[in-house]
Amino acid sequence: MRTIALTGGMGSGKSTVARLFRILGVPVFEADREARILQDNDPELRAAISTRFGKDLYTNGSLDRRALANRVFNDHKELLDLNALVHPAVRSAFERWCSHQHEPYVMLESALLVENGGHRRFDRTVVVEAPEPIRIRRVMQRDTLTEEEVRARLSHQASDPQRAAIAHHVIKNDGEQLVIPQVIALHAQFIALSE
Repeated sequence: MRTIALTGGMGSGKSTVARLFRILGVPVFEADREARILQDNDPELRAAISTRFGKDLYTNGSLDRRALANRVFNDHKELLDLNALVHPAVRSAFERWCSHQHEPYVMLESALLVENGGHRRFDRTVVVEAPEPIRIRRVMQRDTLTEEEVRARLSHQASDPQRAAIAHHVIKNDGEQLVIPQVIALHAQFIALSE
């Protein structure tokens, strides 16, 4: 079974692209969603986050993500510490999930693959690209963040040239090129690779 990584900067449209692959029958593991689930439910990860960042971040059994984001996106060391706790837990969950899949290929959707070298563990990497002004506008609308907050978060992600350098395939989501035909063409390629 082939493994495909799907990544892109915040607001690039990678979740939309992932949904399109899912419609085509591809099992898609959403790393960011799984990280949220693990942060709330995995006892070891909860304990590690509480020890490092404080027990006050958990209220009513759930992690206060906004409070944690305000901390880690203003302190690079704290962001690295958080990622060092969360990424191994997500990687283990992905490996367990893969062992139950039987399709020709599976896909992992993740915002952070270049930053942690995670792309190296996959057969192919797909990068979703969109111009930064479009991405900022999308994230502001989606997450009700200010432009300053979005830019702070983007500053901790890989740059477009860094993502392009590791891409085997690029999907343009700039509002000018149709995304669905790009996804269908890639799906056909990945099926052919898996035969």
